[in-house]
Amino acid sequence: MAVKVITYDVGTTGMKACMFNISAEDSVQYIAGETESYELHVLKNGGVEQEPDDWWQSMAAATKILLKKTGVAKEDIKGISFCSQFQTVVMVDENGTPLHRGMSCMDSRADKQLKACMNTGIKVEGLNIFKVLKYMKITGAVSASAKDPAWKYLWLKENEPETFEKTYKWLDAKEYLTCRATGKMIASKDDAAGTFLYDVHNNCWSPTLCKMLGINMDHLPEICDSTDEVGKLLPKAAEELGLAPGIPVISGGSDVSLCSVGAGCVNVGDVLIYSGTSGWVATTVDRLHLDLGNLIGALVGADPTTYNYIAEVETSGKCIEWVKDRMDQLHMSYEEMIEYIKESPAGSNGVIFSPWMHGNRCPFDDANSRGVFFNLDITTKGSDLMKAVIEGVCMHMLWLLEATETKFKTNPVIRFSGGSAIAPFICQIMADVLGRDVETIENPRQVGAMGAAALMAVSFGMLDDIKDIKKIIKVSSTYKPNPENHAVYQKLLPVFKDLYKDNKKSFAALNG
Repeated sequence: MAVKVITYDVGTTGMKACMFNISAEDSVQYIAGETESYELHVLKNGGVEQEPDDWWQSMAAATKILLKKTGVAKEDIKGISFCSQFQTVVMVDENGTPLHRGMSCMDSRADKQLKACMNTGIKVEGLNIFKVLKYMKITGAVSASAKDPAWKYLWLKENEPETFEKTYKWLDAKEYLTCRATGKMIASKDDAAGTFLYDVHNNCWSPTLCKMLGINMDHLPEICDSTDEVGKLLPKAAEELGLAPGIPVISGGSDVSLCSVGAGCVNVGDVLIYSGTSGWVATTVDRLHLDLGNLIGALVGADPTTYNYIAEVETSGKCIEWVKDRMDQLHMSYEEMIEYIKESPAGSNGVIFSPWMHGNRCPFDDANSRGVFFNLDITTKGSDLMKAVIEGVCMHMLWLLEATETKFKTNPVIRFSGGSAIAPFICQIMADVLGRDVETIENPRQVGAMGAAALMAVSFGMLDDIKDIKKIIKVSSTYKPNPENHAVYQKLLPVFKDLYKDNKKSFAALNG
């Protein structure tokens, strides 16, 4: 028997509410979705913030529109869950009320706090070797970026002491929403692992790391599995959302772990390339590993038997949105833009673009790095510039995939999802750049919400195991690489990689 559920994809620019049918027979069927946007506050000091109440209000508005649009009664919705941005810092009081704006995963202002702790003593890759070894022993990864949550927590402690003194718990974005829905402050293991304070061997917060950094452990919430029920939907929350009170609220997980689940990348060696506002290459692996040279690490995912080996780029689809907004004088639709850039050949007549529009994390971490158009001449056309942006994103994904494959064997066929995967032309460029077959799934833009719904099928006993999800995720299209185009990209790739090395000092001079 099928039941209807709603899952929420909490992004950096908007909230998607998606309705699914889940059953023991068909497991997960997408019905409809609704998106509400909210503001991303970008500050001059590197801060990137969001109002937590904006997430909730967008969640409520999207839910009500979704129910009205589908004609589904609120009593027919049997549960809700979440796929969310993570590594966000929200300090709340005992009532779950936010004490400040949420500090986004893109927030880079805590560089001072990172350096004070990690850039001292005997170093490896610029980090204190003894602290690195502690991290690796306990978490399997190292908190090496100013954008990581612990440093933002310490930034608040130093710069907003009055807020810090009032803090009861430190929550992530999803945990704020599940708290508001149920009154309970409980974090999923993958979100906990994203703080780099989670002891992966003992399944708990690490007293050792908290002491080393100066983290008050009383501020940390309880921990649960992604498939666990956090609690029942409270009457007040139900009224605000337009849902029936008492339905189960399932924890869900981070966008990184649930996008892999929703794409069916649940077996060891499976690779998902995701291109939304940000992007990443996520490989399902069977062991912890940290590549300090490329800043790629394995994190706990939704499946307790595997890990997600994550290589991230800060801006991916956002670059495509940027080039369309800045260079489109004809106000073309995305479909018209794709048709326009088809006149440009593979390699965009030699134009190369670096997609580091808000700094970068992997395979180098540099908040000062920026986007570059390289090798322009008087014959360069707008279509070359637009296509170069897409190719630049794809070449960075190839760079991340190559770095991954120095440590792990990957399956030959790559899954591609996110908003960029909707356009067949972009999917073909991805295949040509990678030189690998690329598969897309049904509803690639809803892949994270699909992952949350699929986990609910496990939560409700409709599937025995998270690995069973692979059987019910349907491939919609396969793209095979064009060898001639791949050869062009192989020629451009070394130049693309050198753009950072050759301009690192200039980035620091202009943006440091």
